[in-house]
Amino acid sequence: MKEMLAAASVADWPDIPGYLHPEVGPVYSSALEAAKRGVAFVTFDYGIDGVSIEISKYADCFEAFLSDDDRSTPMHLIGGEFYEQADSVIRPHWKRFQIEGVNGWSKWDNGKWFSKLFYEDMPEGSDVSRDMAVEIWTQAVSIARRLAEYVSSEGIGLLVPVNINSNPGNPAYALGMVLVSEYLGIFVINSNHDFLWEGGAPAIERAHGEQAGVRDHFYHNVGNRPFFDVISSLYPWNGDLWLQVNINRLQSAHLTDVDGIEPERVSELSTAISEKFFEPFGRPEVLSVRQRMALILADGASALTTVPLADHLAGLSDWMQQQNPVLLGRRAGIELDPAGEGLILLLQPTRIIARKRIERDLQLLEALFGHEPFREAFTNDSRTVQLHITGPVPIEHQADLETVLNAFADLLNALPGALADRVFLSFSVGNEDHESFEAHGFERLTIEDIYRMADAVVFPSETEGRGLPIVEASACGLPIICSRYKPEQVFADVVGEDRPECEQICTIHFPEDTFSESFLDQISSLLLTSTANEADRAHNKAAVRKRYSRDRLQATFAALIDTF
Repeated sequence: MKEMLAAASVADWPDIPGYLHPEVGPVYSSALEAAKRGVAFVTFDYGIDGVSIEISKYADCFEAFLSDDDRSTPMHLIGGEFYEQADSVIRPHWKRFQIEGVNGWSKWDNGKWFSKLFYEDMPEGSDVSRDMAVEIWTQAVSIARRLAEYVSSEGIGLLVPVNINSNPGNPAYALGMVLVSEYLGIFVINSNHDFLWEGGAPAIERAHGEQAGVRDHFYHNVGNRPFFDVISSLYPWNGDLWLQVNINRLQSAHLTDVDGIEPERVSELSTAISEKFFEPFGRPEVLSVRQRMALILADGASALTTVPLADHLAGLSDWMQQQNPVLLGRRAGIELDPAGEGLILLLQPTRIIARKRIERDLQLLEALFGHEPFREAFTNDSRTVQLHITGPVPIEHQADLETVLNAFADLLNALPGALADRVFLSFSVGNEDHESFEAHGFERLTIEDIYRMADAVVFPSETEGRGLPIVEASACGLPIICSRYKPEQVFADVVGEDRPECEQICTIHFPEDTFSESFLDQISSLLLTSTANEADRAHNKAAVRKRYSRDRLQATFAALIDTF
């Protein structure tokens, strides 16, 4: 591989495809033999995000069915960065390998190359186009050499890239992945969570008045055909040793019907829910989680008090660099008792990006306070309400956070001061541990723990590739208030609309427009009465256990290995 790439001569985009199809067959006689030597999961970075959590589940499954009494199959995690929060989902004995330059989007060299490829003009045949072709090829070869050295030295036989070859966060990384798999004859299970065409299309294809999609930028230089031919071939790569696994049926249909990939090489990959989600819990467990989260939000202080929303907004650019956990309120120093009997806690377990529509949660609270039954009960019982968001804010999504904070400001301004002082917004930005835990005898939180602190889960997302909060909340026995997000077929698959009733998940529909009186009555009852919705909660728990067990996911991977 080194010799062939050293001899390669790339001066423009049309030169690249000629080097992507070497005459190399598989190194191992079977995919099972290869996988038993070692499996490497490859993505942009590892943290507490959904991709990292899913990779952890995949690695658990592979380790379980590939290992035997004599030998444990090594699991490897490869990426551009390993954030501290990843320790909560990555097992200590799994091997980590960090490669500089493989982060995605704005984290890929501060977004310089991403911008040049997908936001700036790059006409076909221009100097800037040729320069970018050479730059991407050079980076890809550098990445491939480092990745290949690790794969070879560790004896890895199966690569599982996740989103590297479906969402163009770093085309040099995707190209490097292809070079390694093709030149070393490595089996690949290509795991795709998001594709560039989901929410993206060339501007010329938009109808008059149609709004731009969230991924339209990937088509900015679609007129540069040699460049876009390379991009189209990489996302995803249809190699002889590659299988494509997607998270919904619409993605699979696109790969077979539009991209022409053989149907036998395309399938869906579900998820698994850990047994801890299903464990029963009561008030003591709820208080334990709330107290631990309070220490995270208070940076270990004994009292959890607010930062004024106005101050937080004024210093938002600085906060974005550190993203420390924070509790926001109308004014400074309002104390929130995490063990208070009257605390209503709503949880949105997502990152802060526009399509998650967190501002709708705050609009719902504003509508509830305008609804007499809720407002009266809230006032008479001296209750408090907290909306908690778990995930971080990608640096390029500060404007989306501002939208959420402005919605919180609207809520506070709509209430008299005495009520506004009992409404809180908190962000734990992926933190699940704090140095103060040891002194209190606390263990670090897990994602299962965090769900337990909630009275209800809110999920008004606009679009999703799957929609894990629905499944996870249901496994915990929590009510889920969610939108019927797009694509609707994906939502329908997640809740099991075409399945037997015993496998269907019951959700509370988050309205797209105004909140009706009947809806507000339903949510008021849900939040004010602890026994509300008990039958649906029990039903959902049983439905999720039937559909999302680890044994079922493990069997899927075993079947995939047999497909090669």
